[in-house]
Order: sequence, then structure tokens, then C-alpha cells
Amino acid sequence: MSNGSTPPPHRRLRGTLLVVVAAVVVIGVGGWLVWRSPGSGGEPSRAGRPSEGRSPGHISGGTAGPGDGGHGSRGGDAGTGGAHHGLKGKVVVIDPGHNPHNRDHGEKIARQVDIGNAHKECDTTGTSTDDGYAEASFTLDVARRARTLLRAAGAKVVFTQDGDRPYGPCVDERAALGNKAHADAVLSLHADGSGAGNRGFHVILPARVTDGPADTAAIVAPSRRLGERLADRFHAVTGSPRSNYIGEGTGLDVRSDLGGLNLSTVPKVFIECGNMRDPKDAAQLTDARWRQKAARGITEGITDFLTH
Repeated sequence: MSNGSTPPPHRRLRGTLLVVVAAVVVIGVGGWLVWRSPGSGGEPSRAGRPSEGRSPGHISGGTAGPGDGGHGSRGGDAGTGGAHHGLKGKVVVIDPGHNPHNRDHGEKIARQVDIGNAHKECDTTGTSTDDGYAEASFTLDVARRARTLLRAAGAKVVFTQDGDRPYGPCVDERAALGNKAHADAVLSLHADGSGAGNRGFHVILPARVTDGPADTAAIVAPSRRLGERLADRFHAVTGSPRSNYIGEGTGLDVRSDLGGLNLSTVPKVFIECGNMRDPKDAAQLTDARWRQKAARGITEGITDFLTH
């Protein structure tokens, strides 16, 4: 029987357990505070880690547009992704073929310039659709659309002309502008003026020319890679067929008579986006929605070349 001064054994055990639990709680809280403290060597707090689904190199501060991919359509629309900047540090020169004002300066654009293996006109007026939509207007429109997409992908884009010159520039100057910019890729934009029934696009590649001021030896191989990537992506995005009259179904043509290619020292190709004299092709070339697809196909082709 208890004398009242000593608690029963079960009360003593309960008291001991309470003391032990309290000690464990205190030690645990203290350890957690040390783990959270800066410089403790533990795992950083969640606030210091990259967000879910975002790599440490992700650039924030902007909202990507639809289909933004940055590396070609394998992951979306190349060149439309402001956040990815897959072409950062790259220089792309776009050469919109001809000039809307060339027709007013016939004598000046007719003068001959040295293209290495021959002499040719400074420039020409270009072709047009049967209802008067000029090639020079088409090339400027698609070039401006492509510029927007390429800049969104981080590229520096240089134009040889933006409708801001009285005529030209001449074909030798067009080549020189790409060389001076130390471009990673140059694209000269055109549309063809062949006969009705001749359909589709084709990409013109430089032949090996080493004559006078022309020496394409170093750019033939990279230009072919650029042309192949461009043809593949242009076809995939626009749905336009490869030419049925040039290139034997490949959509590729090699030429040695174009000053813009002969005088280039950086990778360069031409693209004839379609035949303005064929009704079916003309219907596409005059459609603003198709021209946006053309710009996207061009952007994807250039992006593929520069990032793979």
C-alpha cells in the first residue's frame, strides 16, 4: 500500500516517456533548423531549385508562342520560340530577290557585273503572276515573315534590301553583304516564272567555281547541307511539291551561273518557292496564310542546318 509520497510505478513510467518524447521533439526541431540554414551543406530549399519541368538554363520572362520548339518541327515550329533562343549568336542573311523599284531603273539594273566565270546584269525585275502580283513583292513579304520567326529564335537577321533602296542591290553586292556579315547561312528568296504545268519549289545550290573573284570551294558542301535541310522542311511545312521540271524530283538544282552564289564565301542557297506562271502554284504564292507557312518552312530549314 502507498504512503502518498511516492507515485505508483505506472505513473512514473508515463512521466519518463513524456520527458523522452519532449527531448526527441526538441532535438528534431533543432536539426531541421540547422539543415535549412544557408551554407549548412544540406539540400537547398525548394525556392533555390529550378521549377518543375524547367532546366537550369531556361530563360524566363517571356511567353512562348504556339508550337515553340527552337530546333525544328520535330518538337514544334522552329524559330517561333522566344524562350528557347536556339539560334542565339547565329547570323542569318536573307536576300529578298529583285526589288519592287527595279522596273523604274532599267538602265541601271542592266549594267554588267563580274560574277567570276562570266558577266551578268546587275539585277532584273523578276517575274509575276498572270494577275500582276510581282515576285519582288512576294519575296519581301516572305522574307519579313521569316525574319520575325528567326529573331524570335535568337538569330541576328540581316537583309540585303528591305524595299528601301531605289533599285538592286546588284548581284555582286548581294553576295558581298552576306560575306561582310560573316553569315552562318544566307538565303536568297525567289519565285520562278516557268510555263503553266510546271509546278513546285526547288532549291539552287552553288557549283564549284574558281574563276576570277569567285571561289566556292569552301562553301559547296555546307551549302548542300543547308539546301537539303531547307528542301525537307519547306516541303513538310507547306505541303508544296518538289519541282516537277527541275531537279528530277529532288527539289535541288546545282548552278554555276548565279553571281549571288559564285561570289559568296559563306554557306548560301537560293529557293524558288513556286512557279508564278502556274495557276495552282500562283494560288498558293498569293495566299498570305501559305506565305506564313513558307516562312515557317524556311525558318525550320535554316534552324535544322544551324543546330544539327
